[in-house]
Amino acid sequence: MELYYGQQGEVNESLHLTVDFSELEEMARNGLLSLSVELGIKALKIMLEDEVISYAGEKGRHNPSRTAYRHGHEKTNVVLGGQKIALQKPRVRTKDGSGELPLETLIQFQTEDLLNNAALKRILHGVSVRNYRHTLDEIPEGSHSTSKSSISRRFTKETEKLMQEFINRRIEDYYPVIMMDGVTTGDYLVIVALGISKAGKKKVLGIIEGSTENAKICTDLIQNMIKRGLDAEENRLFVLDGGKGLHKAVKDVFGENAYIQRCQIHKLRNVQSYLPQSEQKTVKAAMNRAYMEFDYEEAKKKLERLAKELEFKYPSASASLREGLEETLTVHKLKVPGLLRTTLSNTNPIESAIGTALDVSGRVKNWQSENQVLRWASSGFILTEARFRTIKGYKEIPFLINALSSNKSTELSKTS
Repeated sequence: MELYYGQQGEVNESLHLTVDFSELEEMARNGLLSLSVELGIKALKIMLEDEVISYAGEKGRHNPSRTAYRHGHEKTNVVLGGQKIALQKPRVRTKDGSGELPLETLIQFQTEDLLNNAALKRILHGVSVRNYRHTLDEIPEGSHSTSKSSISRRFTKETEKLMQEFINRRIEDYYPVIMMDGVTTGDYLVIVALGISKAGKKKVLGIIEGSTENAKICTDLIQNMIKRGLDAEENRLFVLDGGKGLHKAVKDVFGENAYIQRCQIHKLRNVQSYLPQSEQKTVKAAMNRAYMEFDYEEAKKKLERLAKELEFKYPSASASLREGLEETLTVHKLKVPGLLRTTLSNTNPIESAIGTALDVSGRVKNWQSENQVLRWASSGFILTEARFRTIKGYKEIPFLINALSSNKSTELSKTS
């Protein structure tokens, strides 16, 4: 997931998580601090290994000048993010047998939380890869500093590096399904792409901010995903909410390799919006009965019959139902079976992910820039992705892949 400014199209090569120090407590309640703690644990392990190497050399390599040797691991606790965390610490003993060497990095994280709190605050305060080095003191070349400030610098660097690796990761798996949707945050719009793998695992593939859901912004997002490894030649199903910008961008970039499924729930809501309340339940039930049909022709026939019935009294509702009608039945055309059809007939999976991610920014009342929106949104998605579950009906994904790859067997014509 690589972040960039939607309106200018410029790549933003760093993740900024901007928040005032006074907001740290609020963010901890919302879960962002737990993300930093998780990254902090990984960074701490790297730092401990670096210190072990300084005494005992690289593991598995003979080093006659070493002053100590490795002596396994043992359980210990460190203080990180205001809580005690269990950790397997490496042990190092002196080469002359005089005893075990203390690891200064570990001591700092066992005795003082002020150190790692300061490092976490620095990360959350939005120090970017481009600028954070200017906040650090210079370390003399060749020195082996174990002071609080030195460990703080190392900790900040490692956590920033881990965060960057997450954001700029390659897209290597095949995602037969991609869901795309936009959400308004303040005066800004965030557009998200969520991939579903062959195993039914969800993964955030991209995120971009734009003032509107126009084709240029959506195309920039798609091109960025291709740049990071998404194969544009593979057939896949795109589940969209009906926005014209997303639809045009998908068709412009992927052409006939894209099968578009319009969200049935959005379609139902759009039709209902043109009806008086007295008619809404009846029409909703009729549309749901049509969508529950397994056979494409039967489902289409029921929807067209309903559109004709509405035409005289509610022409706008009828026109809304007919607009993009066939694209709401793409999963029927593909003969997607059972529970998987229900999952892929709407954008609920991505809307749920977006809702959970934006909980992180729930207390923000004054959005000041598009960059601030991206920082908060990306933080939420990083945290949310760790909690993703396999989609319902994932065992039926091979049927979908087979349908996507074999037009003869499914007698499909691509959605225009």
